[in-house]
Amino acid sequence: MENWCLRRNKMRRLLILEDGSVYEGEAFGSDKFQIGELIFQTGMCGYQETLSDPSYYGQIITMTYPVIGNVGINRDDFESMNPQLFGLVVKEYDDYYSNFRGKMSLDEYMKLKEIPGISGVDTRAITKKIRDNGVMKATLADEDEDVEKVVAALRNTSKVTNGVKYVSTTKSYTIPNGEYKIVLLDLGVKYGLIRELNKRGCSIVVMPYNATKEEILSVDPDGVVVSSGPGRSRYVSSVVETVKNIARKVAVMGIGLGCQIICEAFGGNIEEAKFGFHGNSCPVIKLESGKVEFTSQNSRYYVEEQSLENTPLKATYKNLNDGSIQGVRHEELPVIGVQFTAEASPGADDAKYIFDEFVEMMGGVR
Repeated sequence: MENWCLRRNKMRRLLILEDGSVYEGEAFGSDKFQIGELIFQTGMCGYQETLSDPSYYGQIITMTYPVIGNVGINRDDFESMNPQLFGLVVKEYDDYYSNFRGKMSLDEYMKLKEIPGISGVDTRAITKKIRDNGVMKATLADEDEDVEKVVAALRNTSKVTNGVKYVSTTKSYTIPNGEYKIVLLDLGVKYGLIRELNKRGCSIVVMPYNATKEEILSVDPDGVVVSSGPGRSRYVSSVVETVKNIARKVAVMGIGLGCQIICEAFGGNIEEAKFGFHGNSCPVIKLESGKVEFTSQNSRYYVEEQSLENTPLKATYKNLNDGSIQGVRHEELPVIGVQFTAEASPGADDAKYIFDEFVEMMGGVR
């Protein structure tokens, strides 16, 4: 009975959308006011990794899985030092976590990192609205806020364009290991990507997203990996140009946003998806073999298939749900890219072999 009373006494909070829709629920986490893009994420597990994925910068995430918080927060499952999302929307928040690794509740962590949250709302209805009407701006506000003023503020707020500059490292640093030297352009790098490269004997020089061609080549790398990150390739046009200039010098691999950058660098066109791809087990088909693989995805944009017709890029993977391109390979140069996060963390890890292919590709360039 005591726990029930504690839940009933929680503060009320509003989720307000730019179309004027209002959802009332219970507050948890911080009370910070932030305007972000409202999306939905279909993963059934791994909410800690999702919260700490830099690619979610500027977004308010609606979790479609109904119960969130039941395993708390631990020290091991972070994908970056600081979470970058602007809010969390859940059906049911569980403050009483059960996990032998747990160190604090999700509520405590979100207060510490100034992330607002709301629970007790109809996440199925919210997901359906996003699916039918597309991503829209939203915010989490106190129950006594003037809704009309908040809606006006939402409509007058421009969406974030270059979120990469807020999540990228500002200084280069090295993670020494083995035979191959890789420059990792940090557009919002996850620890999982670093782990997968380290496992394959790669020494990594992590550089800011705006590192120049000269700075990259000065360390004499065997390959360059362009990480995933928030936003679209046109917002980081300098990286597109850099990739175009280094591709004839070293092997290049792009993940997520990095794949979109490769596509744009070689003549492809990137378009905005209606509601994007956000989940831990999204099916793709490998075109060469016909094999179906499950992947972790987080992207608001996609490669327009027709735009690749007169380019040197060949599609290697497609999404089984909508047929969108999920991977490319250059027909002449050692350049590959995948739209999904091959390192998973969280989610299905069917496609981790792509890192082995990249290491083999670097060996062929030497």
